[in-house]
Amino acid sequence: MTLDELIGTWEIVSYTLTKDDGTVFYPLGEDCKAYLIYTADGHVSAQMSAMGRPSYASHDLHDGTVEEMAAAAHGYMAYCGTYTLDLEHSNIIHNIEISMNPTWENQSQVRHISYDGEFLTITADVNTARLVWRKTK
Repeated sequence: MTLDELIGTWEIVSYTLTKDDGTVFYPLGEDCKAYLIYTADGHVSAQMSAMGRPSYASHDLHDGTVEEMAAAAHGYMAYCGTYTLDLEHSNIIHNIEISMNPTWENQSQVRHISYDGEFLTITADVNTARLVWRKTK
């Protein structure tokens, strides 16, 4: 994979985790929606959502109940920052500046990448996540 091939917007094909017993599951559902954006100036943004999350009864962005906000957060993942491509080791490092999950903020996370000309597959050593992406047209 080259930097020029990486730059752009990618949409999720599948996001899976594997349990200790080998069972594969979809943490945000088989129909989750997600975009991963790499810019030419070195920025990354990731947004992932389970489909069918309920709206807040108030219809106000900042006025959901604790239960509504927890349910919304449970079905969503987002972060942004910068990235470094390490082609020698087939890695990309995401330097996370802002995240919906505050424990990820100010972290650098290594992801292993493989690209077959159509699908970008991303994995990491810290868990069993396997994300497959296709570039948007």
